[in-house]
Amino acid sequence: MFKNYFATGAVFCAIAVILGAFGAHALKAILTAESMQSYQTAVQYQMLHGMAILIVGLISERTSHKLLAPVSQLFSVGILLFSGSIYALAYLKYQSIDFPPIIALLTPIGGMCMIIGWFSLGWTFLRK
Repeated sequence: MFKNYFATGAVFCAIAVILGAFGAHALKAILTAESMQSYQTAVQYQMLHGMAILIVGLISERTSHKLLAPVSQLFSVGILLFSGSIYALAYLKYQSIDFPPIIALLTPIGGMCMIIGWFSLGWTFLRK
């Protein structure tokens, strides 16, 4: 199972690098400073949580704790909702398309998934 964590974390990290480069080169001239800062935050959070999934993989390789799977899932959903919604907003702005307001509502839900993931990881260590 830990191989899935490694693959997931590596893919999220690779995509973070790609999207970071896209933001630095293609979006910098188009986005406002505030929007660019949000975009950079999305890239940083994606990279951080992708690496966290890799670490969860290392932990799961050494121990078979059932609470580690939800941690990885929460981090993954958090990346998709938090970072993904910010990327979507930036892309829609890049294409000069009005965005549906629901996209902006996904960001805090994704952030909550990330927070719950960290608390769940801590709880896993306390229970062990």
